[in-house]
Formats: sequence, structure tokens, C-alpha cells
Amino acid sequence: MPAVSIYILWGLTLLLSIGAFVAVFVLYKQSRKKVSPAVSQEELSQLEEMKAKGREILLEARDEALRIKREAESEAQKRRAEVSKLESRVSQKEEWIDKRIGASEEREKSLSLREKAQAESEKKIEEIKREQLEKLQRVSGLTKEEAKNIILTAVEKNLKSDIARRIKETEEEIKFEADRKAKEILVTAIQKVSTEYVAEYTTSTIALPDDEMKGRIIGREGRNIRTFENLAGVNVEIDETPGVITLSSFDGVRREVARRAMEKLIADGRIQPARIEEVVAKSQRDVDKIIREAGEQLVYETGVTGLPSEIIDLLGRFKFRTSYGQNMIAHTLEVVNIGKVLANEIGTDVKIVKAACLLHDIGKVLTADTEGSHTQIGADILRRYKISERIIQAMESHHEEKPFTSIEGILVNVADAISGARPGARYEDYESYVKRISELENIAASFDGVEKTFALQAGREVRVIVIPQKVDDNGIVTLAHGIAKRIHDEVVYPGMVKVTVIRENRAVEVAK
Repeated sequence: MPAVSIYILWGLTLLLSIGAFVAVFVLYKQSRKKVSPAVSQEELSQLEEMKAKGREILLEARDEALRIKREAESEAQKRRAEVSKLESRVSQKEEWIDKRIGASEEREKSLSLREKAQAESEKKIEEIKREQLEKLQRVSGLTKEEAKNIILTAVEKNLKSDIARRIKETEEEIKFEADRKAKEILVTAIQKVSTEYVAEYTTSTIALPDDEMKGRIIGREGRNIRTFENLAGVNVEIDETPGVITLSSFDGVRREVARRAMEKLIADGRIQPARIEEVVAKSQRDVDKIIREAGEQLVYETGVTGLPSEIIDLLGRFKFRTSYGQNMIAHTLEVVNIGKVLANEIGTDVKIVKAACLLHDIGKVLTADTEGSHTQIGADILRRYKISERIIQAMESHHEEKPFTSIEGILVNVADAISGARPGARYEDYESYVKRISELENIAASFDGVEKTFALQAGREVRVIVIPQKVDDNGIVTLAHGIAKRIHDEVVYPGMVKVTVIRENRAVEVAK
């Protein structure tokens, strides 16, 4: 379109030039017709100038027309070149598209042939598989279902092996992580606790100035010793051991009252029923005062406030009470300190943990007078004096007699176990020891495939020997796990019990 416009413009310019020239020429002719023979030289000169200007205009118009024509031809040539390029590119693209279409058609044909060949191959494979299965059934004498059962049995056996291995790996991983974290917390807790160990028993020994004092203590026909035993509630044991007598009682408070009264009577020398009654009553008042002071001191050291005076008096009786030879005040302080550190480490309610640790064994001072476990007795006492239910719930689950209802209860249980299980804290009487050892061995022996059981290291390890024909290498992992779980659920023990299961094969031949 621009080339056509240029041609039109060139044509119009040429026409205008020609028109101008014609107009000048017409004017010239008319002027010549009108000029008389007497035209002046000046007018002729003007006519010549007009003719010259007309020729100049015609020449300029012709030059301009030529220039426009050349520009139009140049522009048209460029346009033709561009159109030629576009046509070439379009042609190339059409050829490329034709090639792609052809290639796609070839691929479709190839895929179609492959799918057909694959379908035929699968059909042949199925036929071969069916033929081989029939041959295998004829050779083995097994049906498809029987072979399937054999395979499933083998898979099940392998799965059992994997399960046992994974149980072992998981237990080891959990144990490693739990031991690491527990050691960090417990080391921090124990590091901040420092308590004295006091082992007390159920007797008190009193030194005498001479053996004649034994007769005066017994009195005429034994009236002095009977009066003393009735008033003090203890047994006075006088034997052939020179220079000493023994006061025996499971009640530490009564034994302390008797000890003080006896020492005063021996120092005074006046031993007769009236004097004995007076001295025992005074010793009782002294011990009551000591109990109150011990309770107040224990509450002060633990930082627990707001307890009724009756509860403080019961706590003071811990001074004269032992559990497995461990003094109750020392044990309670230790439990409170451990529980406090654990609560701080975990981020739970420290006040609840401290109060529950302080009161967790309060029922032990009344176990001789009241039926039931010391945990239940203690919970009843605390409810009677309107102690917070959160504290009661935390303390009454410290021996797992009731399920845990809070993290605080778990921490009280852990702190009590740490205090009671640390080396040297407690001793255990022979009968209880034998009973616990027997329970450990009986539990292990109750499992199928167990040949022998041995409780070692004072009941801290149970070694189990199994029958190799009944328990395989993978089964010993499951067996150890089951024994450990039953011991955890059924036996009361300090610390932890390690279960070791041993399986061995022996081949014996005799050379003849």
C-alpha cells in the first residue's frame, strides 16, 4: 500500500507540473494574439521571462517526479524482498510441520506395532507360566493352594524374624535415648542433693554403771521392770551381756521415750513404780516437744507452708521412724530435694511436687494403729485436714497403687524410687529378700521353653537359660521382653532388674 501511495503522489506532481506549463503556454499565446505590432520591448522581455520560468517549473516538476519515482521503486523493492523472506519462512515452516506430522504418524504406527507385539508376548508368557505351573505341580505333587500355604508360612517366619529384630533395635534405641535423658536429669537432681545416711533399727542399747543396776531395774519380784514396760510400751531385755540393757520396740517414739526415761532413772538411782511413772510422763512431754520441733524444722527446710499443726506433729514423728533402716526425715528431705530439682528441670508445678514429696510417707507413722497401706492411710489423713486434692493425688500414686493422674505424681514416684534405691540407703530383711528372689525366678520359669532361671546380684539380674529346640535366636528377644514386662507389673523392687536370656547349642559325640 505505501508503494501505491508513492506512485499516486508522483503522478499528481507530474500532472500539476504539466498543468502549470500548459497554463503559462496558453497565457503566452493569448498575449501574442493581443499584442499589437507596436508592442514595446519591455513587454517582450517580460514574456520571455515568463517563458523561462515556465520551463524551469516544468524541469523542477519533472525532477521531483523522477525522485519520487525512484524512492517509490526503492521502497517497492524492499517490500518485495520482505515479502519474499516471509514467503520463504512460511514455506520452511510448512515443510517442518509436514515432517513432524509424518514423524508422528510413524511413531504412532511404531507404538501400535509394539503394543501389539507386547500383547502377544504377554499372552505367550501367561501360557508358558501356566504350562510351567502345571509341570511344577506334577513334579512336586503339590497343588497351588498347598504351595501357597508353604510360601505364606515361610514369609510369616521371615516376618517374625524381622519383628524380633525391629523390637530389639527399637528397644535399644529407646533405652539409649531414655537412659541418656534420664541420666542428665537424675545427675542434675542428685548433684544438688546432700543428705546424711542414718541406719536405725528397732532396739536401743543403754549403758549401765555396773551390773548391780540390772537388779534395781528389775525390782522386787520384777515389779519395776513390769511397770516400766507397761508405761513406756517397750520390752526391756536384760541378759548376761555385762554393762548394757536393750530396749526393744517397733514404735520409734515409744522407744525414744523409754530410752530417755531409763537414762534418767539410772542417773537418779531412785527406781520404783511411782518414780518410774513420773519420769516416763516427763520424758513423754519432752519427746512431744522434740517431735513438734522436728516437724517444724522439716517443714522449714523443705519450704512447704500452710500445713495444720496436727500434720506437722505427724511429720515430726519421722525423726523416730525408719523404713528399711533409712531414717524417715533423711528420706523425706532427700525425696523433696530430688523432686524439686526434677520439677524445675521438666517445668512442672514445683510447689505441688514439694508438698506431695513431703507428705508421701505420712501414713507410715500410723500403720501400727490403722489397717491399710500407708499410702491410703496418708491420703485419708490429708483429706481429713483439707489438704489440696492435687497434692493428695500426687502422693497417693507414689507406689502406683492408684494410676497416675498428673506429671507431679510421676515425679514423686521417681524421687521416692531414687532415694530408696540408691546404694546404702536401705537394708532388707532376709525373708523379704528371699521372697523377692523367688518371685523373680518363678516368673521367668513360667514362660514356655525356659529350662533354668537364676536371680543374681541380689535380685538385680535374672539369668534365663532356654531350651534351644523350643526357642530360636529371634524368640529370645521376645522372651526377654515378656519376662521384663511381667516383672515390672508384678514385683516390687528397688532400682531395675536386668533380664538376660541365654540360648546355646551343644554337639556331643563319643569317640569309641
